[in-house]
Amino acid sequence: MRITTYRCWSRLSATPPTGAADVPVRFLLDGEVVELDAVDPTATVLDHLRYTMRRTGTKEGCAEGDCGACTVLVGALEGEGVAWRAVNSCIQFLPMLDGKAVMTVESLKNDTGTLNALQETMACNGSSQCGFCTPGFVMSLHGRTIGARGCDLPVEEVIAGNLCRCTGYGPIIEAGEGAGSCEQDDTRVIAALKALEGSASGEWRGRRWFAPRTCDELAVLLAEHPDARLVAGATDVGLWVTKGLRDLGTVIFLGGIAELAAIEESDDALTLGAGVRYADAHAAMARLHPDLGELVRRIGGLQVRNAGTIGGNIANGSPIGDGPPALIALGAELTLRSMAGRRTMALEDYFLAYGKQDRQPGEFVESVRIPRPPADAVILISKLSRRFDSDISAVCGAFALRVEDGVIEEARAAFGGMAATPKRAGTCEAALIGQPFAEATFTAAAEALKADFEPLTDVRGSSAYRVEAAANLLRRLWLRSQGVATSVLEAVDG
Repeated sequence: MRITTYRCWSRLSATPPTGAADVPVRFLLDGEVVELDAVDPTATVLDHLRYTMRRTGTKEGCAEGDCGACTVLVGALEGEGVAWRAVNSCIQFLPMLDGKAVMTVESLKNDTGTLNALQETMACNGSSQCGFCTPGFVMSLHGRTIGARGCDLPVEEVIAGNLCRCTGYGPIIEAGEGAGSCEQDDTRVIAALKALEGSASGEWRGRRWFAPRTCDELAVLLAEHPDARLVAGATDVGLWVTKGLRDLGTVIFLGGIAELAAIEESDDALTLGAGVRYADAHAAMARLHPDLGELVRRIGGLQVRNAGTIGGNIANGSPIGDGPPALIALGAELTLRSMAGRRTMALEDYFLAYGKQDRQPGEFVESVRIPRPPADAVILISKLSRRFDSDISAVCGAFALRVEDGVIEEARAAFGGMAATPKRAGTCEAALIGQPFAEATFTAAAEALKADFEPLTDVRGSSAYRVEAAANLLRRLWLRSQGVATSVLEAVDG
């Protein structure tokens, strides 16, 4: 097998290091093992493809995982096969490729060097004008043709994380629907990836990075480096580098820890490892409740869901993270682990203040357990954003009620985007509990909700809008319980 060694190009420093001690990062590209003997831990996959390997078909548009022009397919061993995923290469760091396979738009050419069937369909269907975004669309749609993870969706949902400013989506969707499917022969890829298994670590200009393969290794590393930055999908941290040019210090990459990717469904709960990607969790979370599945479907584009993890969305403590409000309303519990053992807490107790979480030095988020709601529970999980797809919440509201004999016995209401942390609405809950399940109760609770929050005004919405929208979500819960369509989608489904 041919092995090609490269030096690493860094957005922070374009010159190679001197005296760097490194265990090479190795990945597979078109049947060739690429070996990186000196790796900046926060050099992006996109920069390496374009500036070192001259794979310039992969474009840089936004450098924040929003436009999809940089989309590539990354494959990893799962069981006896390869799981391919479309990801944004602009916010993936090079060490995250270790032991994986990469497919760029240049990989799709056939033996004669001409366009493959999907590319030909795009070209002949008027699906490209300026062409800048086209390679990214091609890679997302190619993922759909080969059955990549998360791509078992309608074409328009597969390409929701790809932006086009001149063609319009009609011809692109037509091309995607007409492309059909093809069988991906990964026999040689599987054999090559098995030969690449193993841990990598390195140093770049005094900055250490590690890629452990077990939770035990991770616990030891965190005990030795308690201030290390943990990186799972990099869908948030990636922007700290590409936009903020931040130095992350010591970095520990979590993507190689199989234990953190476990999904366990039982009669009473769904337990997700912290490293479970949202795309992989989608089906199980939809089985827990349809609203939860729809919320997951709207967390970023497909490329973001293919990289972003359950634990990362929790551990970063974002006040606008979509996952935590829904999980809090459903009564989720969080398990943290360290060398000292495990401790479990209610998820809502993890968030202490803006930028501050109840995670001690040496601890990491191991899993989250979500109780399965009773069949007769009254639940609403709803996200409001400027764009329907691939956008950050202005308000995310979640409600879970238990009603007996026409009386609300239990009520949990949680919101994102309304405070410095994901937070329950205690005044609202008090106005619901013990009251009749009736419109007057919800009207009073909607008014009480306004006392729970004093949200900020920002580009996603004013404080007044957020307060009114949050109250209207509670009114939506009542209306939906009465069979009234409260959105265009509900009207269509009805």
